[in-house]
Amino acid sequence: MILLSAQNISKTYMERKVLDDVSFFLNEGDKVGIVGINGTGKSTLLRILAGAEESDDGTVLRTNGIKVSYLPQIPEFDEHGTVLEQVLAHLPNDMKEAKEFEAKSILGKMGISDYTRDISTLSGGERRRAGIASALVQPSDILLLDEPTNHIDNETVQLLETQLKKYRGAIVMVTHDRYFLNSITKKIVEVDRGKIYECEGNYSKYLEMKAQREADAEALERKNKTLYRRELEWIRRGVRARGTKSKDRIARFEELENREKPVETEKLQLQSLSSRLGKKTIEFENISKTIDGKKLISDFSYIISRDARIGIVGHNGAGKSTLLKIINGNISADSGNVIIGDTVQIGYFSQECENMDPSQRVIEYIRETADMVHTPDGVVTASKMLERFLFTSELQWNRIEKLSGGERKRLYLLKILMTSPNILLLDEPTNDLDIATLTILEEYLENFSGAVISVSHDRYFLDKTSTEIWEFSGNGTINRYNGNYSDYAEKVKSEERETAKENTKSDNKKERVFQGKKKLKFSFKEQREYEMIDDEIASLEEEIAKTEKEISGNSSDYVKLQELSDKKTELENTLEEKMERWVYLNDLAERIERGEYAE
Repeated sequence: MILLSAQNISKTYMERKVLDDVSFFLNEGDKVGIVGINGTGKSTLLRILAGAEESDDGTVLRTNGIKVSYLPQIPEFDEHGTVLEQVLAHLPNDMKEAKEFEAKSILGKMGISDYTRDISTLSGGERRRAGIASALVQPSDILLLDEPTNHIDNETVQLLETQLKKYRGAIVMVTHDRYFLNSITKKIVEVDRGKIYECEGNYSKYLEMKAQREADAEALERKNKTLYRRELEWIRRGVRARGTKSKDRIARFEELENREKPVETEKLQLQSLSSRLGKKTIEFENISKTIDGKKLISDFSYIISRDARIGIVGHNGAGKSTLLKIINGNISADSGNVIIGDTVQIGYFSQECENMDPSQRVIEYIRETADMVHTPDGVVTASKMLERFLFTSELQWNRIEKLSGGERKRLYLLKILMTSPNILLLDEPTNDLDIATLTILEEYLENFSGAVISVSHDRYFLDKTSTEIWEFSGNGTINRYNGNYSDYAEKVKSEERETAKENTKSDNKKERVFQGKKKLKFSFKEQREYEMIDDEIASLEEEIAKTEKEISGNSSDYVKLQELSDKKTELENTLEEKMERWVYLNDLAERIERGEYAE
């Protein structure tokens, strides 16, 4: 069944046509990932589907009764109010109490345990997690998610991944997280030059099909070029259209000459611009840092090697960005020393980006750093460097205010690389950057002739760019692991298995303490209810949708309308009771899984 259809959608933004007569259909159970270069219209398409923005042309239709939940890139909350109030704000008043337990459960899983905090006190990552909770707690048939993994830590990404796998409705999401796309999506939609291209399958399948499509287009173009050269030679010999065959051949030539040629895919070009790095790099001598009473770094010592590839992970607020700011000199350590070598040239890509003058032109912003840059290919102008970063000559004279968020991040990255750094500090570089840019950045870092320290929640990026992982524990300790992110994750699991074995021995000793208590478990009736309740809820939702359809088709029969209205109210009351029961049973299942005892 089609849940949502967008037909012949067009949208022009700041004189740029981002969507040009495109159509998109979302079916029941679809899991769709939207990809494309920054500024091509991915978020615009999602906002139009959500009803948060109007298209210039075309229509968006939803099947009667279909509910949509939308997570924008920047979650929208009131200036003040408790976290719980803001998460439940979009729900009808009669539903808030019933959904309160579920909201607390999701917030707890997202790492926000104090529901009474004022929303204004949350960090960017915490606001993001509250936004995710708000989207998930709303009863919906369609989830629209714009960069859901931005600004959240690795553990929260994996929790969100688990939640979305359980979600019964349709999902459409814009994301650059390739592991996330592979795990969740069953269809990829690419937005490119105002058009959209659909591919059945996850991200890996999309890459295979795109490569094959481009290879087929190139092969056909080579064949057409050969035919064109042959026919052009024939035309030049002065043959006139005296016979039918000649007329047909001239017509074929004109068709070849006017053929639509395949559009060359825009590719970002990055080349190593690093300067010479001496033997002495960066050394930490017993550094410590406490912020707001929380110990982030405790007595840490280390010497960065010249070719280091360090990936930093940990919970939001654990001190990852703080370390990069200490290295860059933005803040100082409370104690200890950071010794910087004489030849060190740091390039610092901050998570917040830098303040850009929105009225400044793109070319002027880059020329502030340099008019000319020395590259392995020779001296390159600022304008040429911008072209390599996919800023066309037309875009270069646009004001920065006309750029998308991702385009601004790409521009900021270029400015940093043009300073020829030999040590790169990257704080969440994958936020807002498109997959095409990330792929080229990963290749650039592979050939970069200096040290790279990256804070990132993007598992794919860390697997590609790191040979050592630093884990910030949140209590000041920094644990170091050799290998990339996958190696680190496996080692952590191994450590947890060993800890579990030790805990089992300890639990056997503690068992005597609980001799008078029994472990929690389902009764036979509860077990049956737990297994069937999802299907019962789905059946009630279908019955409500069917009743709503009947109501809309009986506008003149008032007796029948009253009967259907009463039936709908009864079904909705039953659904609300079932949802409350679902929350209780799922909470009990989690407690049983943790091995808790009955009170």
